[in-house]
Order: sequence, then structure tokens, then C-alpha cells
Amino acid sequence: MTYNFSLFWRMTIRSFFKSQNTYGKLTRKRIIFLLIFYTVWPAWSLFTWLCLFLDDIFFPAYRQHPVEKPLFILGNFRSGSTFLHRLLSRDSAMFTSLRTWDIFLMPSITQRKLFWGLAKVDRLFGSPLVTRLKNFDKRSLGQVRIHKISLFEPEEDENILLHAWSTFFVSFMFPFLDDLPPYQFFDDALPAAEKKRVMEFYRACIQRHMYATSKTGVRHFVSKSPASSAKIEALMETFPDARILYLVRNPLDMLPSTISWLSYAWNVFSEPGKKYLYRDQVLALTKYWYHHPLQVIDQNPSPANMVVNYDELIRQPGELIRDFYVRFGYTQGPGLEKIIQDAIEETHSYQSDHVYHYEEMGFSREEIVREFDDIFKRFNFDRREPGTSYTPANNSLPVFSAEVPLAAD
Repeated sequence: MTYNFSLFWRMTIRSFFKSQNTYGKLTRKRIIFLLIFYTVWPAWSLFTWLCLFLDDIFFPAYRQHPVEKPLFILGNFRSGSTFLHRLLSRDSAMFTSLRTWDIFLMPSITQRKLFWGLAKVDRLFGSPLVTRLKNFDKRSLGQVRIHKISLFEPEEDENILLHAWSTFFVSFMFPFLDDLPPYQFFDDALPAAEKKRVMEFYRACIQRHMYATSKTGVRHFVSKSPASSAKIEALMETFPDARILYLVRNPLDMLPSTISWLSYAWNVFSEPGKKYLYRDQVLALTKYWYHHPLQVIDQNPSPANMVVNYDELIRQPGELIRDFYVRFGYTQGPGLEKIIQDAIEETHSYQSDHVYHYEEMGFSREEIVREFDDIFKRFNFDRREPGTSYTPANNSLPVFSAEVPLAAD
């Protein structure tokens, strides 16, 4: 069975009966979340799986639909993947990606057909439902800090594995890392059967999406998924034609930003009683998401794999985009130059209001440099002077870089 019922029930029992002295203790906020979750999610999951089943009856051809030269944007969290992903998604003649709407509300072809039919009826009456949905989107997801989220924006497709309850992202709603399979170390820590189960479900979801959008003439799927850094080997095996673009950022910037983002996510549905959670576990995760993908890319030198330095992203985005379009075999359409220019202007006008310092998270500059010494050496990252803490710059959204040699320095 594709759905991980065992994990679902463990999280349920842990939440209601064994949450004392954990980050998911039963506070008022937590109880409200659990009541809403168990009212909505099980019913929606049943409907979703019914629709996935109906796909095999009414649209069986999706299983043979090709996924040609898909592009997977990997790297640690907070390394520029969202910016690059959304930029490429604007090139709608060349790329397609999963929006938040597609991931959570329309993972099946059947659901898409139902929603598209409803949308046609809605347009006959002046689109009142769409208008309300957009207003709801602004009032809810639009208020999320640090990472811009919208139902109508491309999003990290790791989220689609929530429908199989087989992802590290389960921990955002159920912050019990000690009871979660080690999805954050996917390639090396999971049994072969579990990896196969997860990747078969993921591939089928991508095929459904490509089948459903095939009439638009879109040719290639683009995925932004830092979490897939842990499953780069599984991606290469599942998608032999894959293009891998790995983004690497200075650990002095990446680590505090990642801890801040993950802790924010863990605090959305719980009241853990502290600002920054799982310091050591996040450190281990980020180290693996550096070392494992780079090792795999080093061992598989190919024009289909590319390492990109975040710092260079800001300096020459246009040049880099054109470079990997050619390298990966993607056609540069007439609208690409405007897409690049618009993205650069938006990036330069971006103002971050999120400030954090690695010292308050329990790290020192020396410790971070020591833990990631090989990364600093390989990419010649700035180690800064003692006593210098990190505050995001105004231009904290990335753009991208010249290629880094595959071999270690």
C-alpha cells in the first residue's frame, strides 16, 4: 500500500496520548489544530485516493506519459531554489511545475477535471468563487512569513508526498522527529522497498500532471525541492533523463536562515515553548544535503548535472540561465529575456524584514566554519571575521552563478 498508515497512526497516538514533554504538547493552539486537521485531512485523503483510483480507470494512459528531461533544482533550504523555480515557471512554453493548488487540491487527474468543470460554471456567473478563493489566499497563506506562499504560485513538490504520508514535511504538523522515518537522509537511511514505494508514487504524480497539461504544449517538468537533495540517487534512477541543478550557499548564511525557517514552520501548528528547535538535527540535515548531492554529482560527471553557486546567482543571472538552457537542451523562447529582466528587477527591489543571528541559535562563527570546513574550502566561501553575525541583506533573494567544477578543489 502506498499510504504510510503506520506513520499516520503513530503520529495520531503520539499527539493525543504521548505528547507531554515534547514540542507537540497539547496546548490550546495545538488542540484547535488537531481538531481541524482530523476533521478535514482524513476525509480529503479518502476523496483524493478515490480520485487517484479513478485515474487508473478513466485515464490509464497517464502511466505511459513521458517525463522528458525534467529539471530538479536541489540544494539546502534557503539557497535560492524558490526564486529560480518561480522564474523558470514563467517560461510556460518550456516548463511546467506544480502549484500549491495542484499539490494539495488537485493531485489527481480526476480532481483537476472536476475543478476545471466547476471553474467553467463559476466564470458564467462572474467568477465569484475564484474571487473569494483569491481573497482567502491573501488572508491566509499570504500572511506566511519568510517564504512567500500562494495557492496560485509554484511550490515545493515534496509536499505532494504528504498524500502518501511519506515525507519529512510530516514533522511540520507533527514535530516528533524521534518517531519519524529518516526521510531527510533518504538515499542512505531508508530500506530499498520504502524508497521504491515513495518514488513510484512521486513519479506517478508527475506523470499525472504532465498528462493533464499535455494539451498546453508544455515540454518539461521543473521541480524545486531542497528535500530531494537527500534523494538525488533515487531521482537519477527514477528519471534517467533528469537534469540536476544543485544550488550551494555559504553555510554562514544558509544555516541560520534554515533553522529560522524550519523553527517558524514547527511553531505554526504547535507551541513548543522555544523559538529555535532541533538545532543538532537541523545541523545534521544540512550537512547531509551538502555532502551527499555533491558526492553523487562528483561520482557521476555529466552535462546533465550542474553545481551553481548562490553568491554568483545575484551577479549574472541572465548569463547562467542561458548557459544551462543550452547545456540541458532546453529551447530559449522569444519571451525568455523579458522573464529574466523582470525577475532581476523584482529581486533588486526585494526588502527582507526577517532578521536573525546564528549566535542566538547557539552557534558560533568558528563552529559553523569547522562543521562545514570542506564546503568553505571547495567553494572559497567568505569565513568572515570573529564577532560578525548574519543579517539578511536587502537583496536576500538569489539569482545564480557560473558553474563550479565537479571535482573538489
